Formats: sequence, C-alpha cells, structure tokens
Amino acid sequence: MLKRLAFAAAISAFALPSAFAAPVVGEAAPAFTGKDTKGETVNLADYAGKTVVLEWTNDGCPYVKKHYNSGNMQKTQETATADGVVWLTVISSAEGKQGYVTPEQADKLTADRAAKPTDVILDTDQAIGRAYDAKTTPHMYVIDPAGKLVYAGAIDDKPTADPKDIEGATNYVLAALDDVKNGRPVATAETEPYGCAVKY
Repeated sequence: MLKRLAFAAAISAFALPSAFAAPVVGEAAPAFTGKDTKGETVNLADYAGKTVVLEWTNDGCPYVKKHYNSGNMQKTQETATADGVVWLTVISSAEGKQGYVTPEQADKLTADRAAKPTDVILDTDQAIGRAYDAKTTPHMYVIDPAGKLVYAGAIDDKPTADPKDIEGATNYVLAALDDVKNGRPVATAETEPYGCAVKY
C-alpha cells in the first residue's frame, strides 16, 4: 500500500508543472529545443543576441480570445517584431485537451487570426511549458539579447476576459521591450499571470 501511495505521489508530482523549479527573473532563461508547425527544430540558442518573447496560448481560452479577437495580441506582436524582436508562440496543450492543435490547425489559426509571431512552437511533450513553469494562457516572458529572463507574467494589468478592459491597460510586454531596447532595467520585471490554466 505504501509503495502504491509513493508511486502515485511521484506520478502526481510529474504531472504538475509546479513540481519543477520555476525560472528566475534576472537569471539565464532556460534553454529549450522544440518543433514548429513545419517540423523544423527551434532552439532558444538560435536567437542569441536577440530579444525574444515567449507567449503561451490556447485558442479556446476566453482570456486568449480577449487579446486576439480585439487585435491586441496581434498589435503587440507586430510592434515587437517590427523592432527586431523574435516572438515565439508556444502551444503546450496535451493531446485530447482544450487547445491541442495539429500543425495544420495551428497554421490555420495563425492565418485566421492574422497573428504576427516569428514562429509557432508545438510543445507536444510539454517540456518547454514545464521548464518555464508556464501557468496560464496567456503567460508571457521576455528574454534579453544576453539570454537573461527579464520579464515573466501577465500581458497587462487588467486580469479580466473583457476586451473593453484593454483600453487604458498597461501592456507589460511592450513596456519591458522598451526598457530592454533603451538599455534600462525592466521596471516591472515580474507580475502575476492571468488566464486559463495551461492544459498539461
């Protein structure tokens, strides 16, 4: 009986992203390798010397819909990438759970939403999500050109699913990117993410 309980506890720990050490803002961003929708390998190391944004997404989440249906996420992506930032959208939903998509479905979503990421990573084994302790969709991270994690948290300061709340909100991602671009420490480096739980 004790062995069974110990085994169950071990399985539960593995199943929860919180069982893994969370990345630390101000330290090196966790290295990762993933596959994009074309089956090409994507390594964080490929973008050494560039600012990188990681965006966790799930198209069925109302908080994600808030930012995509309003065009806010696309505008944020476009502003960032026009400035040379690499934007990686990550889908960590497990097969059979909400938000899971095939490569073809992911590409259709990008096209239908007129999204502007540099690439879309299908985190099918959830290794990247767990490495970053991604909790919600959206959950946002900014990595500076030196490879240091300089922002982690929410996209903005209005933790609701109402698109009307976007107006007047502080976009933490754009603020962090502006600080990085201008050689300043990120003023707001960590916030509480909000949204739907990542479907591990």
